[in-house]
Order: sequence, then structure tokens, then C-alpha cells
Amino acid sequence: MGNALRFLYGHCCEPTTAGDSDSLGPDGVSAATVGVSALSLDLFHFEITSQVPEGLDKHVVSSKKAQANWYRKLLEAWKEAKPPPETPEEVARLVIQTLKRHQKADVEGLLAFYGLQLPHTLAQVSAGGPTSLPQGVKFEMQTLPVDPKAVADGDTITVYVSTTDTRESSSVPGEVHMAAVQRSKARAERNYGKADALQKKIVEAGYRVINVQNEEILARKYRIRLRGIDAPESSMPYGKEAKEELANLVQGKCLRVFVYGEDRYRRCVGDIYCNGMFVQEVMLKKGLAWHYTAYDKRRELETWEKEARAKRVGLWASSNPEMPWEWRKDRREGRQHGPN
Repeated sequence: MGNALRFLYGHCCEPTTAGDSDSLGPDGVSAATVGVSALSLDLFHFEITSQVPEGLDKHVVSSKKAQANWYRKLLEAWKEAKPPPETPEEVARLVIQTLKRHQKADVEGLLAFYGLQLPHTLAQVSAGGPTSLPQGVKFEMQTLPVDPKAVADGDTITVYVSTTDTRESSSVPGEVHMAAVQRSKARAERNYGKADALQKKIVEAGYRVINVQNEEILARKYRIRLRGIDAPESSMPYGKEAKEELANLVQGKCLRVFVYGEDRYRRCVGDIYCNGMFVQEVMLKKGLAWHYTAYDKRRELETWEKEARAKRVGLWASSNPEMPWEWRKDRREGRQHGPN
């Protein structure tokens, strides 16, 4: 079995914490990930035995030979996925994309067999990002893998860019570079107190030494404000869901960010692409953000918000959701909020 598949099977079948036992399924996985775990296990068995799982016939219309062809394709697609799919939504999208030329009844039957989302329940998002720099972009950055803790809310994240990047390499302050060299030496000598002090100095300068695949990388810190959307604040309805969705989208991923400028909080305002998906599009179509029309007039963002409104998904399940910019204004002016 490929390393990607082996990792996912082990990861999905391992409880996250001891306190999660009440919500775990019979294989030691949560209700949310049981379909992911079951499919990864079946692909593992298929690679060894070339046998499809028992009971699948009740959900699909094609023959065993055709089913074996699906699993062969899925196994190959899963191995080639970088990074491998981990969430039920990512796995559902992989199945749909891999088997898009097969009968609808078979694809939906296979998804139902594993309890994964059907195509019509998934937000349909555009694939691929711009092939050249869009008009107005000041610069582009490629980030290191994102830590889920770096997601502040549904429209703000902290990212790091390696100083080996062409744009970054010429602007690293000499004292930061020297501190990174000295820190590495201190760690080699097991002088961890000195190493921690040097790391603090590096962090205060807006950088950090990050361990990526057992390699220490000096990286520059950027705070990114997602351009064109405004997500509910953390204490507002759907604020928690917006933050969780953004974290699920970007955690562990290397992002492509097009920076258009800075806001008054010195955050870079930019468009973010993750595995070819436009992150703002996902947030709008899932009803977890507003189109921020005061700062962005793009018609496509307006359209995506209208689609979510029409479907009454996310925050649009409420008949009159409060706008986050109005909520912030009321807070600044000291007006109290009643329950929404």
C-alpha cells in the first residue's frame, strides 16, 4: 500500500483523544470520519486481494468487474493526491472527480455506501487558480504548510513563507539571519535555553524557525485578511463554524496567496488558493461569509453569496442574519446586543 494511503488509514482509525470514546464508531473513528476510514480500509484490502467490499452490490447497478475498475482508479487517485484527502468532503470530491465518467447511479451509490456527501450537497467550486498575476496584485507568495491554530477566524489567517523564496531572501535582516544560525548551533550543543532566547528574538522580528518534514526553515510571518469577504465574528452566530471551515480548508496545506495591499491593521489583503480552490468562493458558497461590498465589487463574489442565500445554507438559515461590520460598529459605539 502507498505511503499516503497507509498514513490516512492509520490516521483515520486512531481516536484523537481519550475523551472522544463516546462518539467513536466500532472501528475507533468518529462519526464524521467513519466513511473516510472505511473507504481507506477497503482500498487497502483491494490492493492486496483485488476484491471489492461485500454489500456494495446493494447500492450500485454495475457488475463486480466494473466495481473493481472503480477501486483501481480510486486507489491510484488517492496515492497521487498531494496532500491525501482527509476529511469526508475531500474524499467525496475525490470519488466524484475520479469516477465522473461513470454512471450517476453508481457514483451516488458508492458515496452512499460509505456515508459520504452526494454531489448535489457539495458546494460546487471552481478548479484551478489564475495562470498569470491578476490585475492589481502587488506580489504573490507560496506559503509553508498552515498550522490550524493560525486561523484566527473565518477571514483571517497567519502564514509563513520560507526565506529561501526569491522575494524573501534579499530582505532578511542580518540580525535575524545571524540569530537563526546561532540558534541552530545552540540546539546542536543542547543549549536549549539559549536556543529558546534566540527563537524569541527571531519571532519578535516577524520571523520564525519552523520544522517542516524534519528540516528547520527560517520563515517570515504574514497575517492575511481574505479579500472581498467578511465572516461572522467568533461570538456571532456561525462565527465558530466559519473559523472551523477555514481551518479545515487550509490546515497542513501550502497556499498560493495573491496580495493586493495592506489594511489598517497591517494585514496583507489577498486572494487565497488551496489545492486549486479559491478559498473565498468556498466560504461564500457555504454561507459562512458575506460579500464585503464596501471594499470589493467583484460580481462573482456577489453571485456566490446570492447562491448561498437562495439555498439558505450556513448563516442564511436565519431570516435576518446580522452583518459583521454592523455588529462591530455597535460594539465600538457601546450598544448592547440581544440574542439573534
